[in-house]
Amino acid sequence: MKTISSVVEQYIKKKPFLQSALAQGIINLTSLSRIVKPEIEEEIGKEIRNGAIVMALKRLSDDLEFRATHKIIKVLKNIGEITVRSSLTDFTFLVSESVLENQAQLLDEVNRNKDVFYTSSRGVNELNIVVSNSLDSTVETLFKEEKCTQKAENLSSITVKLPAENVSVPGIYYFIFQRLAWEGIVLYEVISTTNEFTILVDDNQVDVAFKTIKDLKTL
Repeated sequence: MKTISSVVEQYIKKKPFLQSALAQGIINLTSLSRIVKPEIEEEIGKEIRNGAIVMALKRLSDDLEFRATHKIIKVLKNIGEITVRSSLTDFTFLVSESVLENQAQLLDEVNRNKDVFYTSSRGVNELNIVVSNSLDSTVETLFKEEKCTQKAENLSSITVKLPAENVSVPGIYYFIFQRLAWEGIVLYEVISTTNEFTILVDDNQVDVAFKTIKDLKTL
């Protein structure tokens, strides 16, 4: 038999933004209960009082499973160096038999220019390359025979060093990206290693994105 608490819990779990706001105590529970009441009643199959939904929401908001856990907060408080680079270009090419050979030539050029920014990631069908604007013409020349599906200019990168325990704590990336989404930050790319991740954003959003990530250290 379905209970009000279980149905309310399942409803909230399906709405991550609502779940996070509930955990932070920034939602009026009475108002929220009125909004969700029709769906909860439909699921249970009978009329229920607003007060019963409010109580279920209150229990959830007090439950540590629905809060930013102490482990997540600990990791975020120990975020390391945050590095910003501007004037970048993001290229996306379709994977081909020759694309890796061209990339090897690009790496030779990067090695001769130690101050330039370079990062790359490869998926099943696409190869992504992010470089300093100064290498734009080099990439276009080396990859002139490749199929370029996207080129985005005037971008900035923010690279964040995470403490080693980030790999054993679920929800770290969700928590960070949720905050960026709340600020309306559009992520062109997300590139990660074990203890580091880099996001690519438009130049005009980099200040807000940097502040959002930096403020996580003060949670």
